[in-house]
Amino acid sequence: MKILKFAAIDIGSNAIRLLFSNVIEQNGESYLKKSSLIRVPIRLGADTFIGKIISPEKENKMVDAMIAFRKLMDVHEVVAYRACATSAMREATNGKKLIQRIKKEADIQIDIISGKEEADIIFSNKLTSILDPTKTYLYVDVGGGSTEITLFSGGISHFSCSFDVGTIKILKNCVPQNEFIRIKECLIDIRSCCDNIELIGSGGNINKLFKYASPRSERKLNYHELKEIHSTFNSLTYDDLMIKHDMNPDRADVIIPAATIFLSILEWANANIIHIPKIGVSDGIIHQLYQEYSSPKVMAD
Repeated sequence: MKILKFAAIDIGSNAIRLLFSNVIEQNGESYLKKSSLIRVPIRLGADTFIGKIISPEKENKMVDAMIAFRKLMDVHEVVAYRACATSAMREATNGKKLIQRIKKEADIQIDIISGKEEADIIFSNKLTSILDPTKTYLYVDVGGGSTEITLFSGGISHFSCSFDVGTIKILKNCVPQNEFIRIKECLIDIRSCCDNIELIGSGGNINKLFKYASPRSERKLNYHELKEIHSTFNSLTYDDLMIKHDMNPDRADVIIPAATIFLSILEWANANIIHIPKIGVSDGIIHQLYQEYSSPKVMAD
């Protein structure tokens, strides 16, 4: 038996996550098991989506978090890691300069990835191995600054697109004009050529929404269940969501915008079911890292 440890850093608009996962190799088979997850609610999008720049205060918090992550990765003796930044860092005018500072002070290289790359990383989770290959699915990842949609069936990705609609952008009234119309038109086109579409939801918000609906045997919700949860949460105060429903402050204010996005996509795609397999960008990074590690190396001449 051989045990390998990998690390993934997901620098989102709402929070930064460090995921450690073990890959156990035995008798020609490999098994992936999550080890631990650290989440830091820095919320870069609150700066970027309004002023297009990350403030000095959040720059310093970001650097401190990366220094801590570097030390943790050293202690865990990871085989490999990758750090990916999404919409908040993409849109920040000082994003590249901050990346250089982090490389110098924390010795962590950060890749700013496009919406298409983000969708590809998510798709690398091999979702088709756990779902019905005869069905058509829309993978929907709702973040703080963007929403990624990937259409796939039979293990093949047919289409992916990133939209500038996210929970923090809704809170800050920073969603570009007509962006919801773009999503609606895209989904109407998809449903015109695909029948019986089902969604796969990703992100901390949909997992929190599902947790409220538990217990149940399968990790999925239907449209009416999600709409009822949305209605219940919408009737509660910010304080009630934190105290009565055990939400962190940076979750309580974005849970309703997230539910609104998922409900809109279900409606526009004419879909009723949303599967919630509890995987996301961090998990996709781990899959890619192990695939790269285990691939045969080409020897140089």
